[in-house]
Amino acid sequence: MTGRLAGKTALIIGMAQGIGKGIAVRFAEEGANLVLADWEEAAGRKTAHELGAQFIHTDISKMADAEAAVALALAKFGRLDIIVQNAGIYPWQLIEDTSSEDWDRVMGVNLRGSFHAAKAALKPMRAQGYGRILFTSSITGPHVTSPGHGHYSATKAGINGFIRSAALEFSGFGITVNGVEPGNIMTEGIQEHRGDAHIASMVAAIPLGRLGSVRDVANAFLFLASDEASYITGTTIVVDGGQLLPEGNDFRIVPTGV
Repeated sequence: MTGRLAGKTALIIGMAQGIGKGIAVRFAEEGANLVLADWEEAAGRKTAHELGAQFIHTDISKMADAEAAVALALAKFGRLDIIVQNAGIYPWQLIEDTSSEDWDRVMGVNLRGSFHAAKAALKPMRAQGYGRILFTSSITGPHVTSPGHGHYSATKAGINGFIRSAALEFSGFGITVNGVEPGNIMTEGIQEHRGDAHIASMVAAIPLGRLGSVRDVANAFLFLASDEASYITGTTIVVDGGQLLPEGNDFRIVPTGV
């Protein structure tokens, strides 16, 4: 590894498994000092132990928890260079079956949690004149959707709007604000809750012919967290294997004479 984050302190929220764990592993490989936060305490502590990192139990829907996680990073390492808000929930519910309480719960974690993370990180990053604020968005919401994801789609579209506003407001402080929009990524959740036929149907919609890996997503986060992305702010990187490109299902070119 190249040590691209050597000496940098990163707080990753929502890292017990899946994409968040992949980001934590990738950042650790590149030399970052890690503080890891998650609602799932047992799994979060296990990941933190594997990486030799500090863990704090965090409900990012609560401002006090976001502030406590930032305070821990400052207490342990003296600064906060990178914050990744990856925590998110996506219960499958048709709009007609979604209660106001259901709606508010998804909004609280995914969208209000993103606001909490950014606001909590702003003060120390502004004081040091440097920061990378990163969010996990999705292609679901900003570009596509499916039945049962009304609240989730709304939060991810909202995150993209918030990224642009925060990037503009924070630009004078040496802080960049960006996000990553994953497509269909092979995570523990996909493996546990989707059958082979469903996974095959997902793969069939992807021009590159496979689901993404958590490392594919983590590499995009690594780039945005690094000094190589110092002139990039207010945008997102789509990591979807080309899923958004086709106009329809019949997109594969079959060479003749083969």
